Amino acid sequence: MISHMAEAKPTITVKFLIDGNEVGTLLLNSKDFKTGSTGFFGIGKINLHDDASKGYQAQVQLVKIGSKEARETKAPGA
Repeated sequence: MISHMAEAKPTITVKFLIDGNEVGTLLLNSKDFKTGSTGFFGIGKINLHDDASKGYQAQVQLVKIGSKEARETKAPGA
């Protein structure tokens, strides 16, 4: 029996800058999207130090181009 270890996927850090000054960070984790595509996704709150007393909700998604098609054409059990 051959077992395959899951490929380690990195955590991506996105920094938000205003005039070169960092005001927040967001961590993106690997994600299999409902569409069949793969990539990374993160959501969180950041404070831009303006009049928005509760800050801002931010989300970032990185979708691997062609990943959906690659999944659809991959042979079963491969």
